[in-house]
Amino acid sequence: MLCELEIKDILLIENLSLDFSSGLNAFTGETGTGKSILLDCLGFVLGARGQASIVRDGAARGEVTAIFSIKKDSQVQQILEEADIPKSEELILRRVNFSDGRKSAWVNEKRVSSDFLRLLGDNLIEFHGQHDERGLLDSKGHLQLLDQFAKLEPLLTLVKQAFLDLKENQKALETLIQRNQEISEEEDLIKHNLKEISDLGTYPGEEAELDTKRRLMQNAQTIRDNIVQAGGLIGREGAEGQLNDSIRWLEKATAQAGNVLDDTLSSLRRAHLELLEAQSGIENTLSDLSFNSEELEIVEDRLFLIRGLSRKHKVLSDQLPELEQSLLDKLSLIETGSDNIERLKQSYDEKLSEFNKMAENLSLERQKAASILDKMIEKEFRPLKMERARFKTELQQTSPSELGKDNAVFTISTNPGSKFDPLMKIASGGELSRFLLALKVCLTSDQKAGSIVFDEIDRGVGGATADAVGRRLLKLAESNAQVLAVTHSPQVAALADTHFMVSKETNNESALSHVNEVSGKNRVEEIARMISGDRVTDEAREASRVLIAGARRA
Repeated sequence: MLCELEIKDILLIENLSLDFSSGLNAFTGETGTGKSILLDCLGFVLGARGQASIVRDGAARGEVTAIFSIKKDSQVQQILEEADIPKSEELILRRVNFSDGRKSAWVNEKRVSSDFLRLLGDNLIEFHGQHDERGLLDSKGHLQLLDQFAKLEPLLTLVKQAFLDLKENQKALETLIQRNQEISEEEDLIKHNLKEISDLGTYPGEEAELDTKRRLMQNAQTIRDNIVQAGGLIGREGAEGQLNDSIRWLEKATAQAGNVLDDTLSSLRRAHLELLEAQSGIENTLSDLSFNSEELEIVEDRLFLIRGLSRKHKVLSDQLPELEQSLLDKLSLIETGSDNIERLKQSYDEKLSEFNKMAENLSLERQKAASILDKMIEKEFRPLKMERARFKTELQQTSPSELGKDNAVFTISTNPGSKFDPLMKIASGGELSRFLLALKVCLTSDQKAGSIVFDEIDRGVGGATADAVGRRLLKLAESNAQVLAVTHSPQVAALADTHFMVSKETNNESALSHVNEVSGKNRVEEIARMISGDRVTDEAREASRVLIAGARRA
């Protein structure tokens, strides 16, 4: 429940502090005095979008503070806990709008975002403004209102998930069918390319090997001549023969000199072994370089085929085996595609059946809820002096969606025998206001906010009808803790538990709005003004007293 509201330097308000009570709180005053500014300020502190222009002329910033009392089991307490804000039975919201458009907000002295304020606001106050009926008149929102009334969120969640599963399955099926069709159209080309690559039978690294081998063959004669020359120098006629002679001479010397040449002989023998290995390597290389021109042609042809196929498919030669596997996978898809499509079709049929079953259950629950809502609203018509009117929620079948297969439209029959028409076709503004009040009363009978705000919901009605509207607002306040109503109806004002009067003070330099709680003579005077206008008569004062005195009668 809203307990206090403080406003500083917002529009026409310089400094204002209001204390609210439970029950029906009424705001009255002449047109243009600033009654709607109070509601704008309340909306601002609850996260509504504010502009730099709302700051009072000459002020650096405007500020609004709202204090609420919160029940221990309120949804607000859970929201606070999730935001790491300590639970409290008193909730203080403060929001500042600077003249340059910047904004700051706090909840119990913790800095928060405007989105968080809006989340809290949805659970603190429900607004019904002068143009709020557009939302109720728009049939696009009627189904959601019906679902909220019937508390169908759990079933709606199941229907939504079933629909999403169905659409996902359908998309997968369509994608597979299209892909399979595209691959099938390319089947001959795939098989041709696959045969080329398969017949070639290359492997990663083969191109590099062939290129090295080709270059070796092309330079083989020059290489061979050099190798033969090197081999001659280290052969028996060269280094090997001289090394052998050197070893024999030293062995003869060792026999006469003792062991002094043992290490030297060991070194020469090791050198001899290394020399023999070198000779063997030369001989092997010369053997490898023994080829004819046909071998070079074979290598070059193979290299040409590999590189040609690589260019054709725009891949590296080492990637040809991967391409071959990819083509094999595509062919496999063609072979298995029909089976996969059939499985997806079967899955789609199962999901469609599941969705239809859930949607039908949802439709039945909506039909039950619509019947209950219709009776509740027609019951509300009687105290609002509309006994002859009838209300009907029409459910229509629509294309499947996340919301099931229904659409809802609220319709009205204003007289016995007349047809049911959508709400927007109601011609009388007074009738429309009362219809909407009845609808709001029923749709908010279990609403989560502790306070409800009505901005001139009683416009266009007077006399006994206005009294009926006021009493319905009073009853709503009794069942929902608190109602704040901006009104021009003296009948409604006379029923208020707390009555605030809004006035405006104007001089040559500025205009300021003031709000004061009125009671006693001041309240009689204000309601008399509402009855008679600018010139308050004694008769109007007496009528005011009668209204106030009779306000609490049945």
